[in-house]
Amino acid sequence: MSHSPAAFPAARLRRTRQSLAVRGLVRENTLCVDDLIWPVFVRDGEGVEEPVESMPGVMRRSVDKIVEAAREAADLGIPAICLFPYTDPALKTEDCAEAWNPDNLSNRATRAIKAAVPEIAVMTDVALDPYNINGHDGFVKDGKILNDETVEALVKQALSQAEAGADIIGPSDMMDGRIGAIREALETSGHADVMILSYAAKYASAFYGPFRDAVGASGALKGDKTTYQMDPGNSDEALRLVGRDLDEGADMVMVKPGMPYLDICRRVKDRFGVPTYAYQVSGEYAMIAGAAQNGWIDGDKAMMESLLCFKRAGCDGILTYFAPAVARKLAKQ
Repeated sequence: MSHSPAAFPAARLRRTRQSLAVRGLVRENTLCVDDLIWPVFVRDGEGVEEPVESMPGVMRRSVDKIVEAAREAADLGIPAICLFPYTDPALKTEDCAEAWNPDNLSNRATRAIKAAVPEIAVMTDVALDPYNINGHDGFVKDGKILNDETVEALVKQALSQAEAGADIIGPSDMMDGRIGAIREALETSGHADVMILSYAAKYASAFYGPFRDAVGASGALKGDKTTYQMDPGNSDEALRLVGRDLDEGADMVMVKPGMPYLDICRRVKDRFGVPTYAYQVSGEYAMIAGAAQNGWIDGDKAMMESLLCFKRAGCDGILTYFAPAVARKLAKQ
């Protein structure tokens, strides 16, 4: 039951803001390293760290360098790392078969990380866009994104990732029915403990642009993704999608993008009370990092404030490219 404060001057709400110590005592939400999942980009080669031009400070790394990054993350206390492959354009096809190749970039990186840094959780991305010559998350026929045929392919992709040692499967494709199909396949193939963090409420957003550059999907994409990703004007629909994915066997759910959709994070957490995550996507990162690089904002303060807002909105964790920088800053506090 809410209670209104006494009238001024008996109630002076500034009393509890007067010092750092007191502000800490009454703070409702805090950010800690356990809240972080670090998305990283893996590419072929050896000893490679190449900048992603549209994401200041973010690199594409070869598998050996991804292992070094995973060790750095674990040493900082970051609990999970999420892999996104930059696939050789020559391997992108209509049938997207590279997506479930046991030796594709994502699976090689997963095995290498789990061998060298077993204590960190590895999350993988389930969607066809890094492997699709059309740049879409699903199969394309006559300009239409096929749902059921795509789900069959996503199951094969998820099983190959589980076989490689992934701890968390992240279906980001937004096809109908994929969570149930993947969960059933994991259960019947000896991977019952593999978790599903569903991109349950993923919006058709303009904030994904730098990510598509990072994974090499921008040039390939024909058309847009509005027939399968969510309409930014919808809120109730997000709750239906989250409820469906939980019913089908998702262990955790995600809202994507993050800051423009904090209202969705709060509604999801309040309605379902399940582990709820947000993805601070590439466009959000690039705006903060780019503005900081130009001296327009205090980058560190904006970074920390932007992540704390996810906790206030009810999130249990955040996927963010800032994860190592945040972990270092938190360690100094």
